[in-house]
Amino acid sequence: MDYKNIQDLIKTVSDSQITCFEIETEGIRIKMEKKEAQVVVERIPENVTHIEAAVHEPLTGKNIEMQEVHAEKTEDEVSKNTVNTIPDENIFIVKSPIVGTMYTSPSAESKNFVKVGSIVKVGDTLCILEAMKLMNEIESEVDGEVLEVLVSNEDMVEYGQPLFKIIKN
Repeated sequence: MDYKNIQDLIKTVSDSQITCFEIETEGIRIKMEKKEAQVVVERIPENVTHIEAAVHEPLTGKNIEMQEVHAEKTEDEVSKNTVNTIPDENIFIVKSPIVGTMYTSPSAESKNFVKVGSIVKVGDTLCILEAMKLMNEIESEVDGEVLEVLVSNEDMVEYGQPLFKIIKN
């Protein structure tokens, strides 16, 4: 039984009223089951006039409840707004030169090499990328401040994937 025959079989069973089908031929066993959709019927209450009246009642100050809503900006929103005000030519994006696993610190107990707000100089280590059991330090190519860390610790990264955004000095 080839792929085309299996496709035809699936279509035939799908289009029919059959709910369960099983076939064994040439050492291949195929079983198909269709689940029936459940139909739910609800009885509508006899006194629906008050519902219709509420729907057709015009909106006035009497039937609208006002609530005050207070919103505070989170750190993420503030940093996104900051990003939007910085010209693109002042932002340097550090991209992964290899495929591997990113580590933000030299060991599990150590502090991260950098975090948002860290001041970096050319040559400072930003992270480590492990590829084929080799640890590759990724160094800053510019002086500046880390604006955003785009990848989490122990995430897999692809070649050319953005890792950090740095505001150039």
